[in-house]
Amino acid sequence: MAVAGKTADWWRGAVIYQVYPRSFQDTNGDGLGDLKGITRRLPYIASLGVDAIWLSPFFKSPMADMGYDVSDYCDVDPIFGTLDDFDEMMATAHGLGIRIVIDQVISHTADVHPWFVESRSSRTNPKADWYVWADPKPDGTAPNNWLSIFGGPGWEWDGVRRQYYQHNFLTSQPDLNFHSLEVQDALLSTVKFWLDRGVDGFRLDTVNYYFCDKLLRDNPPHAPDASDGGLDAPDTNPYGMQNHLYDKTQPENIAFLQRFRALLDRYEARATVGEVGDGARSLKTVAAYTAGGDKLNMCYTFDLLGPEFTATHIRSCVDAFQKSVADGWVCWAFSNHDVNRHVSRFAKTPEERPIVAKLAMSVLAALRGSICLYQGEELGLPEAELAFEDLRDPYGIRFWPAFKGRDGCRTPMPWEAAKAHAGFTTAEKSWLPVPYEQAALSVDTQESDQHSVLNHYRQTLEFRRNHPALLDGTMEFIATNQDLLAFTRTSGSETLLFVFSLARGAQDFTLPDGFANARPVELPGFTPSVEKGVVKLKALDAFCARV
Repeated sequence: MAVAGKTADWWRGAVIYQVYPRSFQDTNGDGLGDLKGITRRLPYIASLGVDAIWLSPFFKSPMADMGYDVSDYCDVDPIFGTLDDFDEMMATAHGLGIRIVIDQVISHTADVHPWFVESRSSRTNPKADWYVWADPKPDGTAPNNWLSIFGGPGWEWDGVRRQYYQHNFLTSQPDLNFHSLEVQDALLSTVKFWLDRGVDGFRLDTVNYYFCDKLLRDNPPHAPDASDGGLDAPDTNPYGMQNHLYDKTQPENIAFLQRFRALLDRYEARATVGEVGDGARSLKTVAAYTAGGDKLNMCYTFDLLGPEFTATHIRSCVDAFQKSVADGWVCWAFSNHDVNRHVSRFAKTPEERPIVAKLAMSVLAALRGSICLYQGEELGLPEAELAFEDLRDPYGIRFWPAFKGRDGCRTPMPWEAAKAHAGFTTAEKSWLPVPYEQAALSVDTQESDQHSVLNHYRQTLEFRRNHPALLDGTMEFIATNQDLLAFTRTSGSETLLFVFSLARGAQDFTLPDGFANARPVELPGFTPSVEKGVVKLKALDAFCARV
C-alpha cells in the first residue's frame, strides 16, 4: 500500500495514477463508470504502490466533450454520483494513503453554464465580458484567423449579441475571458470549494490556454522546422499550420498562476500539475510556469506522448528539460486519455507488447521527475480498434478516418475476463465496447502471474520507492555512441547506474572509468549479464548497478 508523504512537497517524485471515471467501474448498471466504482476499486489502486490519483472530470456537464465542458464547477454530474459519493471516495483514498488530485478545466465552460447563458443574453449584462467576445469584420467574417483544435474556425457567431465568441475546442465550449478579474475571482472561488472539501491538488487542463491576445491579432503561419508553437495537433488537422503566438501562452498568465498558487499555499500540502500543449515552445513555457516556487509545482508536456521510443529521443527530451528548467519540476508520462496507448505506439508487433510495456515502465520509473500512469497501462493494454459507429469522441468523429480520435484509449477497464464487458458493467451495453484483446489482459488474468505486466508495475514501483535517488536525486547522462540510454541517479551516498537498450538487437555496454566496481542491482524483470566490465544487453533490455 502506498503511503502519501506528510510534507508539503509530497508531489516531488510522486507516482500519480490517472482514473478516467466513466471507464473505470460501473456500479449502478447504466454502462458508465461512477464514483462508487472508483471507491470499490481503491484497494486495487493502492496495491500498485502509487501516491495519488488524478481524477478526470466528474463535474456537472452536458458531456459534449466527455466532461471537459463543465456546467457547474461545484457539483458532481449525476451520471457519476453525488457530492456524498465524492466525499466517501476521498475519505477511503486518504485512509489508504492515497491523495486525490482533480482535473480543473477552467480555460472554458460548457455553453449551458449559467455564466455563459447570462453573458450571451446581451452586451450590457453583468457578465457581458466574462467570455471572449468580438465584433465581426466588415464583411461579416470572424475577427481573426484563429482555429479550433477540434476543427474549423476558433470563433462562433451569436445572433443575440451579434458578435463572435472564441472557442479553442468545440463551439459548445466558449472560452472564458481571463483578462477580467471578476472571472479570475469566480474561478478561484470554485477552486477554494474543493480545497475546503479536502482535495490534495489540481491537474490544470490546457493551462497555457487561459489568456488570449487582447488585440486579437492574427496568428502567423507555422514555418516548417522553425522553433515556434506549431505542431500541436495531428497533421490531418490544419490547427498545426499556425504558429499560435496570440491565441494562447500569453504573458498575463504568469500573474494568474501566482494568484492560483497563493490560494493553494493557504492550505497544507496541496499541489498543482499543469498540462502544457505549446508545440516546440513547451519546455520554455514549462520553465516559465514552474520557476520561482510561486506558480505551478510541476507541468507535463506532450514530449513523450508521441510515437518515438528511442534512446536518442528520450535523452533529448530529458536533457532539454534539465537545461531549460533550472528550478522547476516535470511530470513524465507515456500515456493518457488523449493519445494512443503507448504499447501500440512503441511495439512493432503484438508479440512485443508485454516486454515493451515492462521496459517503458522501468524507464519511466528511473527518470528524474514525478510520473503519471494512465489506467490500464499497467495491464499492457493496446489501443482499441473501434468502428465508426462506436465512436463517442467529437474530435475523432470530426476527423475520421484520417484521425480516429481518443476513444481507442478510453475503453473500459477490464477487470474479469470471463464476465460480460470484462466485469466493467452489468449493463447490456457499455458506453464504449471492451475489445476481446483487452478483456484477455484483464486484472484477474494477471494477478496470479508473477511475470505479468501488472506485477512488473508493482515490483518496479516498489523498487522506485526503495531507492531515494529515484525520488528526487540528480540525473546525469553517460555518453555512448550506441542506441543506449545510460545515466546515473544520485542522492546522498546512493548512486545508481541505469542502462536501457530500446533497440531490437543485442548490444554491449562497457562500464566507463570509475564504474568498474559497480555492483549489479536486480532490476525487476531484467537479468543482463556482466562479463569483465561489459554489460551484455539483449533486445529491449535493462541494467542497473550501484556505484
